[in-house]
Amino acid sequence: MNPLLNFTGLPRFAEIKPEHVAPAIEQLLDENRALIEKLLADPVLPTWQNFVAPMEDANERVSRAWGPVGHLNAVMNSPELREVYNATLPKITQYYAELGQNLALFRKFKTLRNSPEFAGLSAARKKIIENELRDFRLGGAELPDDKKARYLEIQERLSELSSRFSDNLLDATNDYTLVIESSDELSGLPADALQAAQEAAQEKGKTGWLFTLKAPSYMPIMQYADNRALREKMYRVYGTRASEFGKPEWDNTPLMEEIVRLRGEEAQLLGFANFGELSLASKMANTPQQVVEFMRELAQRARPFADKDLAELREFARAKPGIDDLQSWDVSYASEKLREQRYAFSEQEVKQYFPEDAVLPGMFKLVETLYGLRIKPGVAPVWHDDVRFFDIRDAQGQLVGQFYLDMYARNSKRGGAWMDDVIGRRRLATGIQTPVAYLNCNFSAPVGGKPAVFTHDEVITLFHEFGHGLHHLLTEVEDLGVSGINGVEWDAVELPSQFMENFCWEWEVLHGMTRHVDTGEKLPRALFDKMLAAKNFQSGLQTLRQIEFSLFDMLMHSNFEAGGGKSILQLLDEVRAEVAVMIPPAFHRFPHSFSHIFSGGYAAGYYSYKWAEVLSADAYSMFEENGVLNPDVGARFRSEILAVGGSRDAMQSFSAFRGREPSMDALLRHNGLLETREEK
Repeated sequence: MNPLLNFTGLPRFAEIKPEHVAPAIEQLLDENRALIEKLLADPVLPTWQNFVAPMEDANERVSRAWGPVGHLNAVMNSPELREVYNATLPKITQYYAELGQNLALFRKFKTLRNSPEFAGLSAARKKIIENELRDFRLGGAELPDDKKARYLEIQERLSELSSRFSDNLLDATNDYTLVIESSDELSGLPADALQAAQEAAQEKGKTGWLFTLKAPSYMPIMQYADNRALREKMYRVYGTRASEFGKPEWDNTPLMEEIVRLRGEEAQLLGFANFGELSLASKMANTPQQVVEFMRELAQRARPFADKDLAELREFARAKPGIDDLQSWDVSYASEKLREQRYAFSEQEVKQYFPEDAVLPGMFKLVETLYGLRIKPGVAPVWHDDVRFFDIRDAQGQLVGQFYLDMYARNSKRGGAWMDDVIGRRRLATGIQTPVAYLNCNFSAPVGGKPAVFTHDEVITLFHEFGHGLHHLLTEVEDLGVSGINGVEWDAVELPSQFMENFCWEWEVLHGMTRHVDTGEKLPRALFDKMLAAKNFQSGLQTLRQIEFSLFDMLMHSNFEAGGGKSILQLLDEVRAEVAVMIPPAFHRFPHSFSHIFSGGYAAGYYSYKWAEVLSADAYSMFEENGVLNPDVGARFRSEILAVGGSRDAMQSFSAFRGREPSMDALLRHNGLLETREEK
């Protein structure tokens, strides 16, 4: 009767209650431990069928039960669910850490690797076994017992700290509201942002306009509010979330120090010099030094453009809005005004051409054209009324995959945008198990009876997440361990997502997915040309910002001692002194909300965004050379990149598609960091 023990279909979200979590997970973990004992006691030579397949089945059941719990904790967070999630998380962590440390299991995999059967296995199954052997070494299987015990303690503590980091940030974000009762203070704000704020105030029984730190409420203030004091106030509160400036119980400072220290200890237990080395053991990049050099080379290329961007912005701010001392809370505002002057359009004007009911069909049409697919609404239990569900079918009508789409921000949902898997593709005795994905964003919900409208940046975000989704859904691999994004090196996992972003700058794609929310007119070509001219507006500043985060992350995990003579904030200051051109104020606490590395999967891996952007820009240049809607090139991208999942190394997949190894030139050209430099 427990809905979390339902493995025959989609999760039954309406039936899942907090009290179901602990019994389901405890039952599955007990069953799995008993199965492992049985497999280890079996004297028969291990084969795929008698050894790997039963373990794959058992572990899939755990992920199919725990996955919806973690998902609901992220999108429908409640005190009851959070409590049971945090109480159960250590049990899950312990189970997987035990598996990774089990020397007898490791030996069984080694025996299988050295057996006559191995040579006859498919490439995917060989890769799974090789990955398992690597992961046993990285999971501490060869450690002596006392070090194994310490390793296990570290894993449990790290999972607890990461979850608390995320909870603190969500609570600190949700805690702040600002009610403004005079419209004079809100000059410059767009009508839809004002309407959303007014509706938010009414919901709370207040008069005026209510603003929060959620992106759809916060960003319009920073970008459009003429009231400089209001921008500074919101910037300060946003930039100090989950720090010593707020409630002590939500301060992430001690958590960050402990997370970095424990990661370093974990790496040294496993024989690595630092966590950066450990992180890269399963990625494309080889050493922390290689990553640091890559980022510094990119910084060197971008720096002249960033200096020019900032000088122009300062000069403009002095002349137009009359800001003599440009501060961090002025940058978005002054940039928007400069963009409007230079390119004669505003983001707000563009936004009216991207209603949800034009954007979604347009995005689906692109994917249908490239890959010969059909995307239609499907039926499934959902966790919120805003959630939609879709089926993807091939030209013959065969079901290929399914996905949920949860697009709007709400208090119970963590910030950002992400894709996660619900069910992975694999072959069962009954046939192919269809993959299913979650796609989550935090856009503004519809207001005033009109469809939701998206900024062009939000359209790009949607395409990005759908790219991740397609990587998971269009796999043709039939073994779970390397199906979809499973087994793909983390610094290559952004290739399909960043690749999709490029289509948001193509007239033949964009024109078909626009409709003015009031007049019904398509996006005018003249406005698109202005958008294109502005595409690389301040790309030098934006590139350096990503490099700043990436360098900070890698240096913190490879060349820094937590609790030593230098704090995490001091390290960030050093990185900024090296690469940034605009330094935030001293009170700013960026690391305290850097979820990617403290509670996500990007520790010593944030560089992946830029690393994979080299791959994605170069892959996309193949479409530029042969036609951006060329179904033949689309079929090749699908078969060589998306379909193969993690069944071979990402560099092999890239080279199979592109016919050569990647070059940085396409990235520099796409970001406008090439031609001007050559002219100089």
